[in-house]
Amino acid sequence: MNGDAATDRVIEAQQASRALSLRDYAQILLVTVLVALLLKACVVEAFRIPTASMENTLKAGDFLLVNKFIYGIRTPSTVPFTAIALPRIRLPRLVAPRRGDVLVFELPPYARDAYSNKDERYVKRCIALPGDTLLIRNRRVYVNGEELVVPTVRLSERHLLPRGFGDPRVFPKGSNFNEDQYGPVVLPKRGDTVQLSSTTFFLYKDIIAFEGHTIGLDSTGTVLSDGRPQRSYVITGDYYFVMGDSRDNSLDSRFWGFVPEDLIIGKAMLIYWSWEEDQAHQGFADRFNHIRWERIGTIIR
Repeated sequence: MNGDAATDRVIEAQQASRALSLRDYAQILLVTVLVALLLKACVVEAFRIPTASMENTLKAGDFLLVNKFIYGIRTPSTVPFTAIALPRIRLPRLVAPRRGDVLVFELPPYARDAYSNKDERYVKRCIALPGDTLLIRNRRVYVNGEELVVPTVRLSERHLLPRGFGDPRVFPKGSNFNEDQYGPVVLPKRGDTVQLSSTTFFLYKDIIAFEGHTIGLDSTGTVLSDGRPQRSYVITGDYYFVMGDSRDNSLDSRFWGFVPEDLIIGKAMLIYWSWEEDQAHQGFADRFNHIRWERIGTIIR
């Protein structure tokens, strides 16, 4: 009997040890998942380039790492794996976006109806900052009177659109701007007081709505905000102007307006993988032959 009892104790000890190991593994897995979710939500996230709007800097089929920490961590807008909304909080930033930074951002809501049916993320280069005066003349970009030169810009050989040749697709409506001849416009900045009229209505209406107010024009051309006539408005956020490096193949701020700072996700840092996007319908073996090894590990500038 003593031998049987000893055997039973050994078996019980083995079972307890096995149960403890399984519990430890489960805890390690849970912590790993939580840390990964935290890093993805707050620090670094992967992003795929779906279009050629940023060539030659970025190509369709590039996979990026995005630094979400540098411009201030944003808390998730929804509970992970659900559609349950959460209040969004942004922590203090290390640095503000700078001219020339390649930004990843959420498409503003006022652009989604025209260019997207879902909450897509875009990548473009920051051209102008809050408070800057932007002017595009003959495709050359001038900020505060000085030319902004981006060495990686890609232009086609198409005919240059003349000044005064208004494109109805271009922001703001009725401005008589086109993608080659644009501005001057002053980017809205937190604390600025802007004048509201039938002339400036289309320049500011989207950001006033984004900041939580109703906005419209009555039959006399008077601007109504929250149902009352308004001649001025105090901007409560900062706004940026972005463009693709492939200037003739990019839907950007020239077409749908300013990017609110609240929608900036982070700064593109590094290409960690790249293959030719037009091979997407092929099997993995075929796609392996179209990996762009020379782009992997490229720092984005």
